[in-house]
Amino acid sequence: MKRSLFALALAAAFAPGFALAASTAVPVAAAVAQAPIKAVYHINEIDKARGLLANVRNHLRDDPTTKIVVIANGAGIDFLLRDAVDKSGVPFAPALEELARQGVAFKVCRNTLASRKLTDAALAEEVGVVQAGVAEIARLQAREGYVYLKP
Repeated sequence: MKRSLFALALAAAFAPGFALAASTAVPVAAAVAQAPIKAVYHINEIDKARGLLANVRNHLRDDPTTKIVVIANGAGIDFLLRDAVDKSGVPFAPALEELARQGVAFKVCRNTLASRKLTDAALAEEVGVVQAGVAEIARLQAREGYVYLKP
């Protein structure tokens, strides 16, 4: 008898939700389809920096309305340092400047900066700081609906 009452209570609790979901499915889907995509790119390896920048450029070329945040921690912050260059000596600054003009936000982990004894002055002009890179990624995903991408 207790099982029957429990099953009945569960059915009653969820029945209004099912009816509501069914009646609003199309408008909700349409609204989601029209909302800009939000993506957080995570980098923690310097060797992936050029690939990440290419991915972000391609992403914006395909969908210029996408809101993109790049979060760097560990060795991934190296390309976001002032006057950083790649293995071939090519500076990262022009790519950072161009993507920042397109609305891309670049953020580095303060914990990484502290562990490497670096200050905010060590960063390229386009770069901001978050306290903990991984916590910021989790926050963006859980609270702001960002999708996670890692090159």
